[in-house]
Amino acid sequence: MSRSAPSPAPDDGVSRPRRSLVVSAAIGAAVMAAVDEIVFHQVLGWHHFYDRSTTGVGLMSDGLLHTGELLALVAGFFLYADLRRRRALAPAHAWAGFFLGLGAFQLFDGIVDHELLRLHQIRYGVDVTPYDWAWNVCGLLLLLAGLALGVRAARRTRAPAP
Repeated sequence: MSRSAPSPAPDDGVSRPRRSLVVSAAIGAAVMAAVDEIVFHQVLGWHHFYDRSTTGVGLMSDGLLHTGELLALVAGFFLYADLRRRRALAPAHAWAGFFLGLGAFQLFDGIVDHELLRLHQIRYGVDVTPYDWAWNVCGLLLLLAGLALGVRAARRTRAPAP
């Protein structure tokens, strides 16, 4: 039995800017979740994802966060690979999405998890104000970088080719 090449997808070669942005945003959010979980939860040991219970529950919540982050990374990279395979990846939009995902996760964590839900704080036993400001300002800068890259990519997409 001979193996034939897979039939080309109907959209081969057609750039998918929106899909490139969304897929890369998922990867960006997962990467920032990984950085948060590895650096602040594991290496520095400043907190767990959920700190309002026992240490065991805190460790379990970190495990669930890690599981979600890994699933998002794997799914994101499968979708990214599919875009590349179809020659539909829009790199400028993908970079914009990546930075949007980084910033969106960080701001969500800083505002919703830390301030509104109070699942955990960045640190305990110290004045967290400078930590909160640094965390949220960095998240805002990442989000603004993603927005700027997205606007630039959209302008390039709309501009007629020379």
